[in-house]
Amino acid sequence: MSSATMQGLVYRGPRERTQIEEVGVPTPEAGQVLMKVGAVGVCGTDIHVWQGDNHQMPGPRILGHEFSGVIAAVGAGVSEFKVGERVVSETASWVCGTCPYCRAGQYNVCPNRKGFGFGADGAMANYVISRPAILHRIPDHVPMSHASLTEPACVAYNAIVEKSRPRPADHAVVMGPGPIGLMCIAVLRLCGVARISVIGLRRDGNRLDLAKKMGADDVLVGDEQDVVSAVLNAGDGFGAHLVVDAVGVSKTLDQSLDMVRPNGQITKIGWGPAPVGFSIDRLVAKAATLQGSFSHLHGTWERILALMGTGQLNVAPLVTEFDLLDWHEGFMAMEELTIPKAVLRPNGDIA
Repeated sequence: MSSATMQGLVYRGPRERTQIEEVGVPTPEAGQVLMKVGAVGVCGTDIHVWQGDNHQMPGPRILGHEFSGVIAAVGAGVSEFKVGERVVSETASWVCGTCPYCRAGQYNVCPNRKGFGFGADGAMANYVISRPAILHRIPDHVPMSHASLTEPACVAYNAIVEKSRPRPADHAVVMGPGPIGLMCIAVLRLCGVARISVIGLRRDGNRLDLAKKMGADDVLVGDEQDVVSAVLNAGDGFGAHLVVDAVGVSKTLDQSLDMVRPNGQITKIGWGPAPVGFSIDRLVAKAATLQGSFSHLHGTWERILALMGTGQLNVAPLVTEFDLLDWHEGFMAMEELTIPKAVLRPNGDIA
């Protein structure tokens, strides 16, 4: 750690125990790079941690795992990247490299992984340490704020393209119009499915409107209508080919089992720690697939950045920018569902 200081959003506990603090600027060791943070997205997980929903979160810890920036310094032995390059970083600050999953290239499920903002200090600060193996160059003309959304876009791409099997003429349902659900809609549209239905609640009004802009054909409101019947009546009566559960609670899984068609697939992205409390024999009776999806790998990042670079994936409608010092305003706006995604700018509007 150098003697220089910077500002960072430090979690020491829920709500008022999370504050901007003056902390030391980290120094890159051999094999590391120091990034000057250009933009960092506020994930729903950050909101849950701040609310106190994650009691296993260690503190003190600088939050933030969705980020872009400029390489400010490199440690000994780093030759792949140079100072001044615009990059995004994957979310695994450290993986063991020796477990069967790391050896097979499946480091996203390394049981020893340490993620930015959880097991290691994150990017809601002026600077953050990363490593060359998880860096990706940002295409020209992609703004820092858009590039910071590469990570949630990768979560959606992994779930839709790599873990599911959407095909032209399919009916796909996305449960939950949060940032990940909205990204899933955009990716499904790129896949050429015939119909995309999004399911939310009355309180999701702003986000459901945005879902239409991202490519949804139908908006269903779960506390105003029977969404299962609506899905079954939308086509041939057999249900959706693919249901993407971006909520994760037991109710949405129960509804997914009712609305998926025989031989269809449910892909679960959302987390829900509570017991489901019902039989999943409908999965057997329909010979349907229940697929979990978590994180992403190197190739996913390259594909998403390519889609951003060509303009095929436009994340601009999701972005609302805030100065790092205004982080609380951004967190509150997401908590109140006023906006889908706050993006913090720790170093102003750096390109």
